[in-house]
Amino acid sequence: MIITLAQTPSLPTLLARGALLSPFKRPHSDAEFPRTRLVLPGVRVDLARLAAYERVCGFATGDDALPVTYPHVLGFPLAMRLMSGRDFPLPLLGLVHTSIEITQRRALAATGEYDLTVYVDELVPHRRGTEAAVVSEARVGDEVVWESRSTYLARHRTGSRTTSDAAERKEPVERKPLPALAEWRLAGDVGRRYGAASGDRNPIHLHPLTARLFGFPRAIAHGMWTVARCVAAHGTPAAVLVRAGFRAPVPLPGTVTYAAEGGLFELRGGDRVHVTGGVYPLVS
Repeated sequence: MIITLAQTPSLPTLLARGALLSPFKRPHSDAEFPRTRLVLPGVRVDLARLAAYERVCGFATGDDALPVTYPHVLGFPLAMRLMSGRDFPLPLLGLVHTSIEITQRRALAATGEYDLTVYVDELVPHRRGTEAAVVSEARVGDEVVWESRSTYLARHRTGSRTTSDAAERKEPVERKPLPALAEWRLAGDVGRRYGAASGDRNPIHLHPLTARLFGFPRAIAHGMWTVARCVAAHGTPAAVLVRAGFRAPVPLPGTVTYAAEGGLFELRGGDRVHVTGGVYPLVS
């Protein structure tokens, strides 16, 4: 079923709805999930918010091309509408963003107009619970110019130590640490600044007091901020595939090390790896 929306859904409303429904969810990988495709046509970028996003993530401001991670911000309210609904089987509270894969086929103009489509693609078993895959697409006319696939994990008892082949492939692969290129000191307000620019004001990212309500001693950085900050430092061609896996939260305030070599990057805090990823040019 395709549902065409007239406007961007309200993220605070969706977060509240998801929180209220979470205690009633009983997640498992064989559950039914919504087959709805949400479509939001004619989306234009708010240039003031884009500039704020570029500043907090470290992208150059004033370029006509969108940062490769920015369409995720545009599509995230649609994803939240699906994941906060009664028919989505995983509880929104405690849902962990575990990975993202972005494919951008050409540069996207900041002044352009885009049709967004978001849908839940599948549920798969994971050794720690159940993982949902959510796909977002941006179109210009009939052409898909940008798409992403995000996985979100709901932790729960599985009753088994086995996992599917798909789930095993998503487990992080250990690799030799990459050469350190920079040390970043992260201020305590990074979550609030990114939340204001992106609209994602999840309480775990905003303040130590609200983070403690969800079991975190301090606020933690948005996962998509960590990826955007790494991609901004690395640089990307116009046509590109970006992959990233979220390994551990980044506490705020804090100090992290950005490391990269070739197309690979990672973000570390001491001996702990927070994010691993890669940038791969697309060849037409």
